[in-house]
Amino acid sequence: MIEADWAALRLSLALAGATVALLLPIAVLLGHWLATTSWRGKPLLEALILLPLLLPPTVVGLALLIGMGPETPIGQAWAALTSGRLVFSFAGILVASVLVNLPLAVQPAVQAFRGVGDELRSAAASCGLSPFRAFAGVELPLAWPGLATGAVLVFAHTLGEFGVVLMVGGAIPGETATLSLAIYDRVQAFDMAGAARLALLLAGVSLTAVLMLFLLGRKRG
Repeated sequence: MIEADWAALRLSLALAGATVALLLPIAVLLGHWLATTSWRGKPLLEALILLPLLLPPTVVGLALLIGMGPETPIGQAWAALTSGRLVFSFAGILVASVLVNLPLAVQPAVQAFRGVGDELRSAAASCGLSPFRAFAGVELPLAWPGLATGAVLVFAHTLGEFGVVLMVGGAIPGETATLSLAIYDRVQAFDMAGAARLALLLAGVSLTAVLMLFLLGRKRG
């Protein structure tokens, strides 16, 4: 591979890792709250969380491109803090990646914390554990396989994300040109052999991440 392809791979791995790092604590807190509370507006909130996964990537990308533009309050606030732009930057595609992958992180967390059961929470409380100690010492270890599943799904999905990254970040080499965009560029240049090599590399990295999850689950078992 040429240096640009290696740069695209490094950028994709950095984007996927940063997305997981940002989404994991959000998934833990939001997933636990959704699993243990009951209120009238919760179905609407869960539907809104799931919405980015159901909409076409171009629709989500267009909404983010408009919402984070330089003339918007978000874009102006970012420019005031960093003297840079949010769209067509790594920070912009990171924000987009977090929003797009939110359902992949939160839904497994919700199911994992629901699987703990209210009986176990009541038993922990009856043993004198504070809510925080019960969460950290009882619920979190039991829910960890579901959280790990969400993290791997987010990592693999981020590696292959194309439409949202293209619309929000463009294809700036070294800044927003991820591996999936490099594959597209190879196809546009009729370099099918190069595109196939990059596609196999992307598939191999994603498969490795999933295999590591299965091996970790088997070891825990």
